[in-house]
Amino acid sequence: MRTPDAGLTAGSPMSERQNAEVAFLFLGEMLLIPHLYPIVEALGTAAPDLPMDLWVSTSMHEGLLAGWRPPGRVRIRRAPGFHQLPDAVPGTNPPLPAKMPMLARLAPALARTPVAVCAEQTSLWLPRLLPLKTRFVKTSHGVGSMSARDDKRRRAAFFTMVPSERERATYLQRGMNPQRIAATGYVKAAFRHRTATRPRFPEARPVLLYTPHWRAERSSWPVWGQEIVTMLAAQDRYNVILAPHQRLVETCPGVRGALAAVADLPHMHCDLDSFAMVDGSYTAAADLYLGDTSSQLLEFLMTPRPAVFLNTHETDWPSDPSYDMWGAGEVVTRAEDIMAAIARAPQRHADYIAFQQSYAESALGDTSGAAAARAAEQILRILAMPAGGR
Repeated sequence: MRTPDAGLTAGSPMSERQNAEVAFLFLGEMLLIPHLYPIVEALGTAAPDLPMDLWVSTSMHEGLLAGWRPPGRVRIRRAPGFHQLPDAVPGTNPPLPAKMPMLARLAPALARTPVAVCAEQTSLWLPRLLPLKTRFVKTSHGVGSMSARDDKRRRAAFFTMVPSERERATYLQRGMNPQRIAATGYVKAAFRHRTATRPRFPEARPVLLYTPHWRAERSSWPVWGQEIVTMLAAQDRYNVILAPHQRLVETCPGVRGALAAVADLPHMHCDLDSFAMVDGSYTAAADLYLGDTSSQLLEFLMTPRPAVFLNTHETDWPSDPSYDMWGAGEVVTRAEDIMAAIARAPQRHADYIAFQQSYAESALGDTSGAAAARAAEQILRILAMPAGGR
């Protein structure tokens, strides 16, 4: 049985049978939405008569997008295998349908769409495995020296958009055709739908944000996580936001219990589920960053502030370019030194400001909010290309 579409939003009406010119794939984790949705808004503004489909995998995605009322001729559509989640709290990270079966069943609809835009690599299995005429455009969601660039699926994209010329250069070094990749700036900087600007704490104190990476080999959580939570709960100098990567709960089940144990303390704000974890709210609210290799550091450094890094794996980071982000602050190698490093970070920040500014600019490119409009221009250019053109 055909799954009904969610319906239409603003703009001239589209008939149910009308094919879209551009499809946006909102099929993965909620963290992808702020990297993709600004392009929808920019494209709807630049080409208000362009028919677009927004394919969604769950009612959580559907509710957010419909509530924002994107401009233009936009139709929100439910992907095959769509999950209806009537009891889910709005904005939380929902359970997702199995991705590969969903993509396989979605392929016939996408085959009738000239351009498909995604922010994750899983959707690129379609152009890698199937002879589709659809031109897949991949936009970035993770940036920085830890970004995975060697996945073969990336080469299946017709066109790739990255934030910066530095990031573009890394793909050119891997042999990517320079005509098929452009630096647009950081699209998420144009996201206008943050859920909050600053959590409410009863006492006015500086805010510390701890955001461990989700992959064990990159993360401080498996070794020091519980100890860090205990230390931060016991101190009274900072208000604390504990908001690790959404996937950390999947790889380290003990995270939820560890945070629940301190969540009632007035200076501790613990979040493992809400949309605020991924929409930029917490990186904007924090005064000091504590973490390891999460790309959220780069969002934090859009406004330079003190940072402390946790080297739990005894990494020889100065000799490893993939850890160059650690030049933005003091690197701690012993758990007993963490609180002292946090205490002196504001005074030592002057030593790191120049690096933070240059690193964020080189990794993120333009953060003025203009990146989404540049991405929309690239999509319109691709739409105008003749069939078979490159």
